[in-house]
Amino acid sequence: MNKLKVIIAEDNLEFGELLKSGLEKDGRFDVGYVCENGNEAVAAIGREIPDVLLLDLVMPEADGYTVLSELNAMRIKPALIIVVSQIKSETFIEKALRLGANYYVHKPVSLDSLIDRILEFSDGKSFKKAFPEEKGFAAPQKERRVNSVDEKIANIFISVGIPAHIKGYQFLREAIKMAINNPEIINNITKKLYPNIAEKYETSSSKVERAIRHAIEVAWSRGKIENINNIFGIKIYTANDKPTNGEFIALVADKMLLEGA
Repeated sequence: MNKLKVIIAEDNLEFGELLKSGLEKDGRFDVGYVCENGNEAVAAIGREIPDVLLLDLVMPEADGYTVLSELNAMRIKPALIIVVSQIKSETFIEKALRLGANYYVHKPVSLDSLIDRILEFSDGKSFKKAFPEEKGFAAPQKERRVNSVDEKIANIFISVGIPAHIKGYQFLREAIKMAINNPEIINNITKKLYPNIAEKYETSSSKVERAIRHAIEVAWSRGKIENINNIFGIKIYTANDKPTNGEFIALVADKMLLEGA
């Protein structure tokens, strides 16, 4: 059997290389590229249309949704597109499928299960949008839910370029939810907000503060300043002018409160 050509688009290079190593060790796959950002992935797919694209949603420069949109505009489509993401929101799953993904896999994922699914849909069968209920794979509910606060925050984080795999992601999400429920807590960020998060996640306040600061710095390093300004509706930041932890938490919380969170 001819080897299936695979391209991996994954900003966590260590995870991407693990996938590449595992697939190539299997012997039935030829992984041409491990791309760390969306623009690199689109260019690689244009050069060598693969049989399979393994696509993360949260990536720098261009996220997974942008990659899918670009491929649609270019009329280029790998035979099988599998989204591999930590995001479990039904809303995000449905959006990926609408843009052309065939399958959606939750991290962490079993490599054996992933290989089985690729081969199943590559064995002379038509590719389809499927959601088998097994470990690591998404199975959305039949009824669409109204966006939860977590989903709205996740949508903002994707737009500004905060990746889900870093520790500051969950700390920052928790901080914003606390500020929504109790806006006054933003005035006691070091004495109340950080300690409350630290207690919940069994860590220290200083680690919470550093992780949140790192998450914001990652967003700025990815250069999505225009997206950030668009979210808040006015141009308040530049590449050299990033907010403090408290400012960012307060801005997102205020925006969500205005929208009825």
